[in-house]
Amino acid sequence: MELRNYQTRLSKEAAEILQRKKIVYLAMEVRTGKTITALQTAENYGAKNVLFLTKLKAFSSVQSDYDNINFTFKLTIANDESLHKVTGEFDLIIHDEHHRFGAFPKPNTTAKLFKKMYGNLPMIFLSGTPTAESYSQWYHQFWVSDYSPFTQPTFYKWANDYVNVKVKHLGHGKVNDYTDARKKDFWHLIRYYILTFTQVEAGFSTQVNENVLYCDMDAITYKIIEKLKKDLVVQNKEGQLILADTSVKLQQKLHQLYSGTCKFEDGTSKVIDLSKAMFIDNHFKGQKIAIFYKFVEEFNALKNIFGNRLTNDLEEFNTTDKNIALQIVSGREGISLAKAKYLVYYNIDFSAVSYWQSRDRLTTMDRKVNDVYWIFSKDGIESKIYASVIKKKDYNNETFKRDFGIKKAEQNNQPTHKRGMALR
Repeated sequence: MELRNYQTRLSKEAAEILQRKKIVYLAMEVRTGKTITALQTAENYGAKNVLFLTKLKAFSSVQSDYDNINFTFKLTIANDESLHKVTGEFDLIIHDEHHRFGAFPKPNTTAKLFKKMYGNLPMIFLSGTPTAESYSQWYHQFWVSDYSPFTQPTFYKWANDYVNVKVKHLGHGKVNDYTDARKKDFWHLIRYYILTFTQVEAGFSTQVNENVLYCDMDAITYKIIEKLKKDLVVQNKEGQLILADTSVKLQQKLHQLYSGTCKFEDGTSKVIDLSKAMFIDNHFKGQKIAIFYKFVEEFNALKNIFGNRLTNDLEEFNTTDKNIALQIVSGREGISLAKAKYLVYYNIDFSAVSYWQSRDRLTTMDRKVNDVYWIFSKDGIESKIYASVIKKKDYNNETFKRDFGIKKAEQNNQPTHKRGMALR
């Protein structure tokens, strides 16, 4: 295995930054080779014992990249969820999908543990979506290192200097909104820690075609939804309750119901409508597809219709003619679904990170077109979520266009949208 020219160049530049600053952030778009670039950076840096933190599904890919080149350092691979179990003395940390540490105003639990365990060590950060929803996401991504360029000890103190704090009115009261960070006021502090590379620069010329198809749900589903909107509670014959006593819970329950599933107040969940699974089966019959779903019961709905034609195991998907279904958050990063002809979304997530990362799972250097299909219920909530996510993604576009002075090709920057009506 040989590195591409740009990966060799970036790994040399990254190692130099790492020597000087103890942090380097490889903000490289999906499929451009962040993993191999990071491993070569570790080699160039002279590391002896490296901890690589990534998602469980990406373990085999990282190990393969490591095995295919004669690196001189020892490598340990783990995931964030098992961070508390990791033992050993390391001299370099590589953290994949580092945007996961960008929560604000408070850091997430894993970020706090990461800082406690390894804050004093040199670090390589990797992400193709470093700030998908707000420039405030930069703070905690650097905060986890003792060598952070930000001197403010907490996000709130940082926000006093760099955020236009607004008040957001919710159903239960008011909260501060810290989303509007003034990047121009702090960019000079972090820009020299960051290297970037885009798919266009790497030679990718893939066009993403997004198609929205609509499916009629069963009449009972719409009746349940209307009753829930009116009464904020629905009870079935078994006495199980669907309760929507806050605006947040109502939104969550509608999100589930419009795709044919529901979680009850007693903690159990159930498939109530197979219409979407049937629609997908009929529309893509005879084609090898990869399906993303959001709620656990949605997989059960798909399995009910597809039977043994469906798997959730990547190796089985790659070596057989079976289709694959993965939960969006667990499947959006670190894997390739290039064996699929089409990428199909059973449901949609609110996250811009999920949008950007998951829809690129088909991309390869040689693939010219990615056909992505969103299956929305007719008159459902999914279209509104989709519109909201499309707006959020501008943060990521601006990161790669303005922050780094790179003009992306129009085909990669703006997907082609084809809106169609297809009824069961």
